[in-house]
Amino acid sequence: MNFSGILIGVLTFFLIGLFHPIVIYAEYYFGSRCWPVFLLVGILCMILSVRMQEILWSVSLGVLGVSCFWSIKELKEQEKRVEKGWFPKRKVDKH
Repeated sequence: MNFSGILIGVLTFFLIGLFHPIVIYAEYYFGSRCWPVFLLVGILCMILSVRMQEILWSVSLGVLGVSCFWSIKELKEQEKRVEKGWFPKRKVDKH
């Protein structure tokens, strides 16, 4: 029996669920200007993914990389949600 597909499915579901609060946190504290971090991590994950011999690690890094790339889009969307009042806006202290 091969459980790789199930494991990859669970991992994908977990990563998508994990990135939802990461995007909310990143937008709240840094705004959408932190998108280059997601881009760099995504590129790094993709490079590592194609270099992995083990299929499970390769797929896991690929899913992580794509999740980072998708988070760039979600940062912009989260910014719009904040403007609509669906999520709290951070109050910036100006001393």
